[in-house]
Amino acid sequence: MCLIALALDAHDEFALVVAANRDEYYAREASAATWWSDRPGVWGGRDRAAGGSWLAVDRRGRLAAVTNVRDPSAPAGQRSRGALVADFVGSDAPLADYAADVAARGAEFAGFNLLLFDPAAAEPLLYVSNRHPQRVAALRAGVHGLSNGVLGSDWPKVRMLTGRLARSLADAGASLEAELLDALADRSQPDDSALPDTGIGLARERMLAPALIAAPEAGYGTRASTLVAVRRDGRVETLERSWAPGAERPRVAGERRARFSASRRTPDR
Repeated sequence: MCLIALALDAHDEFALVVAANRDEYYAREASAATWWSDRPGVWGGRDRAAGGSWLAVDRRGRLAAVTNVRDPSAPAGQRSRGALVADFVGSDAPLADYAADVAARGAEFAGFNLLLFDPAAAEPLLYVSNRHPQRVAALRAGVHGLSNGVLGSDWPKVRMLTGRLARSLADAGASLEAELLDALADRSQPDDSALPDTGIGLARERMLAPALIAAPEAGYGTRASTLVAVRRDGRVETLERSWAPGAERPRVAGERRARFSASRRTPDR
């Protein structure tokens, strides 16, 4: 993933709402979201190159999502960051233990931001990074956002998406799905003065600035937009919208949905 906004305990109906875009090279093969054949209780997209995922959720309502931390000077990691998602969902590892283990093994991976959610945990949402000085942080109730900087980086598209998520939750008459899909498809270009400087040059910062990236000349763009809503009664609703790779203008290639009730578990207290 390259853009994520989420709301934890920020609405009477929802325990968690996630809206996210995955950006990737068009040449990197991936499978659209579905139930995994090797882990039947897990739903999400799959990276065919390394077998991991950018966002996935299991039937207990456990969710993981990852973004890279942009650093052109950093060496490639020994392992794919998608393994951080795949190894969590469907596993029995307690949330806090898994986060601590990932933090201890952070040097195996290129820069990452990892979000881990378990509705049964005492602190249900953890942020883990091998680039943030805190390494592991519990996120409190409210709206949070990430792109390719560490937690707290004030990037225009993060500000836009978190703002749209917060306003949609506050508006009783709004269609949450329609509002968030529209926000994830936003192609607006921020002023150059608002762009981050991550060492890749202004032209590439501009290319990567919109929420929805379409750069066929670079063979790169937004490949999928994903929504996940975990209701307080345990119902989970997911939607993945795929974008046609290499299109001159962004074009929806398909949609996948899953709805299920998360299995009840004794909270880790």
